[in-house]
Amino acid sequence: MSSKSSIKHLFIKHQHGSVMREVEELNLKVGYGIEGDINANPISPRQILVVRYEDIRELAISPGELRENLVISGVDSATFTPGALINFESGAAIRLTFHCEPCKRIAYLVDSLKTIQAKRGILGVVINSGRIYVGNNLRIQGHKFPALSEQPYERFLNFIVKVPSGKVVTYKQIIAAIGVDNSYLRALPIYLKKTSPDDYPIHRILNSQGQLIRYINNQKSKLESENIEILYNSGLDREPHTYFVEVDKYLYNNITM
Repeated sequence: MSSKSSIKHLFIKHQHGSVMREVEELNLKVGYGIEGDINANPISPRQILVVRYEDIRELAISPGELRENLVISGVDSATFTPGALINFESGAAIRLTFHCEPCKRIAYLVDSLKTIQAKRGILGVVINSGRIYVGNNLRIQGHKFPALSEQPYERFLNFIVKVPSGKVVTYKQIIAAIGVDNSYLRALPIYLKKTSPDDYPIHRILNSQGQLIRYINNQKSKLESENIEILYNSGLDREPHTYFVEVDKYLYNNITM
């Protein structure tokens, strides 16, 4: 491990509405994220946010204010890019996925969000478990993995094309898998309408209640041809004349980036 690159600060957020808490160590768990952190999610590409100390120092922003989990120092900006691999002394490792987008929650820190574009840090996922500590050395390898697209719609397409025959995904699962805020639920119908059903299996997408989507042509027959049982319920607990799927029975869980 190079002594020039190291962990300078660590932060964790235990629940929504709470502040970032500075800590001396974090436990990284593969297929999960940071143990005890609110953003831990097995299928999310944004389990952890990493920033360079040199970037926030240049912007006169204090550690933790960007809601980051990990502040590293001594890392060249040319190496610190989506697709890079960070290895720690314990054997823990993080794959960097895509830049964290500036948003209104941090707007008060800068005169313009444009000044922080590509400097808010890079999101990542844990690919090897282990504990990391303030002061630990690290090694970063650039371009170790394909970078994920900075565009949510492109990440949507890359995710949907992997859903195999006989499996389904829900709106809620898509939101987590492409790493966007819940506000993007409003964008999913738009994504579906502009995506070619000949090129992408959008018929395998259900709404958050597990219901079929009315504007996906021939969705019922396509799912049935893949041996997915379609149920019908016109009771008061669902919209009248609604077809739905027992999601737990057919949900696609083998998600990799």
